[in-house]
Amino acid sequence: MFCALSRRVAAFGIVVGLLASAGGGLCLAEEPAAPESRTADSTEISSQKHSAKEADSSGSGSRLPPPKEAKPMPKSDQVWVDAKRGEVLMDGYVSLREGYLEMFACLVGTKEHESVVAVACPAQVVHAALLAVGAKPGRPVQFHPEFAPPSGTTIDVQVRWLESDGKWKSSAAQQWIKQVASGKPMKESWVFAGSGFWKHPETNEQIYMAEAGDFICVSNFSTAMLDIPVPSSQVNDGLLFEANTEQIPPLGTPVRVVLKPQLKKQPKEKP
Repeated sequence: MFCALSRRVAAFGIVVGLLASAGGGLCLAEEPAAPESRTADSTEISSQKHSAKEADSSGSGSRLPPPKEAKPMPKSDQVWVDAKRGEVLMDGYVSLREGYLEMFACLVGTKEHESVVAVACPAQVVHAALLAVGAKPGRPVQFHPEFAPPSGTTIDVQVRWLESDGKWKSSAAQQWIKQVASGKPMKESWVFAGSGFWKHPETNEQIYMAEAGDFICVSNFSTAMLDIPVPSSQVNDGLLFEANTEQIPPLGTPVRVVLKPQLKKQPKEKP
C-alpha cells in the first residue's frame, strides 16, 4: 500500500513540475480567483515557507513521539501518512486560546495571532499527503461575479495531545472553536479546497499560496488549503468564530493534527 502512496506523492511532484513549465498560477484543480489584498507578497511567502520548515513543532523544544505505523513524508519529519487508516498527521502547538479566529491552524511563523494551532511543516507537503490518501481537491471560494463556496473532499480534523500523566487525549477541532453569536462549538466541516499556485514574476518559481498561512481556515480565503463550505466573513468586525478557551490546552502545548478524508465508498460490482 505504501508503494501506491509513493506513486501518488511522485505524481504530485510531476503536477508541480508541469505547472512550472506551463506558465501562469494554476490551482491543482481549477484556476483560483485572484487572492485577496491581504495575501503576502513573494518575499514574505518565501520567508514564511522556510520558517515553517525549520521551526520546532512546539516552539519550546518539546516534541511528541512519532506516530506508530505511519510513514513520514519526504523532506518533512513532522508530516506522516497512515495509509491503513487513511490519515495525514502533522505536529504543531497551541498558539492561541482567546480571541477571534480566521484559521483553526496556520503554519509556524505566519498567522498565530488568529489561529488556535500552528504547525511546523510546509502546506504543500500536507497537500501531497492528502492526495496520497485519496482526497480530491475541489476549488477555493469565489467571490465574483457571485459567491461560490469552496468545494472538495470533506476532511475530518482531529487534535491529539499528551496530558501531564502521559495519556493521550483527543478532540474534534470544532470543539476548540465556537460561534461568536451563540457561544456553541462550530458545526461546519472542512473541505479540501486545494489553494493554488502563484508564479513569481522574476524567478518564475511556482509558489503554493497556502504557504502564506491560509492553511485550515474558518474564514473564506481564495488561497485556503482547507476551508468551510459556507459564507464566513474575513472582515474583523464580522468574524463568525472565536477560540473556545475552556476546551483548549495551555499555550505552547505540543499537539498532533490529524486529517482524515471522508471518501465515498464505491458500490460493489455484481458477480
